[in-house]
Amino acid sequence: MKIVITGSAGRQGPYAVKEFLAHGYDVLSTDIVKPLETLAPHVTADLSNLGEVYGLLQGADAVIHLAAIPVPYTFPNEVVFQNNVMATYNVLEAAAGLGIKKVVIASSECSYGIASSRSGLAPTYLPLDEAHPQLPEDSYGTGKVVGEALADSFHRRTGMQVVSLRLGNIISEEKYQEFPRFIHAPARRKFLVWNYIDARDAATACRLAIEKDNLGSVKLNIAADNTSMDIPSLDLIKAEFPDVEIRGEIEGFQTLFSNKKAKEILGWQPVHNWRDYVSF
Repeated sequence: MKIVITGSAGRQGPYAVKEFLAHGYDVLSTDIVKPLETLAPHVTADLSNLGEVYGLLQGADAVIHLAAIPVPYTFPNEVVFQNNVMATYNVLEAAAGLGIKKVVIASSECSYGIASSRSGLAPTYLPLDEAHPQLPEDSYGTGKVVGEALADSFHRRTGMQVVSLRLGNIISEEKYQEFPRFIHAPARRKFLVWNYIDARDAATACRLAIEKDNLGSVKLNIAADNTSMDIPSLDLIKAEFPDVEIRGEIEGFQTLFSNKKAKEILGWQPVHNWRDYVSF
């Protein structure tokens, strides 16, 4: 099975390439720049050009679309929106035109609006699940909402399976060394609702989203089972979101970015815990 992985030079991309290679897939990697390490055949391409995307996806069975400007406010707003939305549109359009039946796209926790808010937006309730309102105020988060709407549209038009993974605070192995700086300071990461996901676990979610059938167009939170803090989750809420509604029981260091739906639909289970990599 041939898989095209976009954004292969980014933080998540190399882990996705390794995951699919390890499970016997034929992988073509692509990005606008070359990755630091060549793990699979690579094509440097501009996803804003629909013709280039058609060329890239020729002969592919599925696509993992991770390419994007990954952080709000790092480019002018219109640049972030145009780049991210048009790349997603072009990948879906070319996949549809070529008869590709399965696509995974990287959405974001920023689609909820909390992580990139400059007005101090708080969650409506916790744990935050896929039904939570999406209220972004920036072009990055808004672009991710549009990407999910495009996924729905292409599914309606073609029957294509599109899984939108709401990723956030992707942690590569070396990033764990930064954890001791903030694990006892809840205010520093409240904007993330203390969420994180190991890049290896996110890569597994990408693979499972391709291997499952009949999912339609679905949105899934992808998060570790615990928060990124050394403070019990209820204490975090009490300290930073005391007026937010709590739904259900919250125990210990439980994640507040619910991953229950991804577990149920994909049979996915995150296995990497920051405590296994950090001395404190």
